[in-house]
Amino acid sequence: MKTIRLTAGEAIVRYLDNQYVAIEQDGKLVESKFVELFYAIFGHGCVLGVGEALSQAEHSIKVMQGRNEQGMAQAATAYAKMNNRLKIIPCMSSIGPGAANMVTAAATATVNNIPLLLFMGDT
Repeated sequence: MKTIRLTAGEAIVRYLDNQYVAIEQDGKLVESKFVELFYAIFGHGCVLGVGEALSQAEHSIKVMQGRNEQGMAQAATAYAKMNNRLKIIPCMSSIGPGAANMVTAAATATVNNIPLLLFMGDT
């Protein structure tokens, strides 16, 4: 077995890129990607490692830079609900007010059993 050395950011990106959901349609098992898009506002802290991995590693995840953390998280919640909880958009922000802005969306997703993956950086 060959050892693969990855940073934490590279491991996160590789893991998310390899997540699939299998559903049965017309008697056939159909696989689709669970994560196709990633919302991010890069700042200080550990989110920079994930940002570097998203920009340099080979993967099929598209990255969209957000302008407001609350809007990103609410849009990600709506996207997961619209796709019958079979797809998600992870959201990333730096620690502080940006992370606090995501709390409302996290509560909304929790109450409605909607998958929402939030990464909040820390130093």
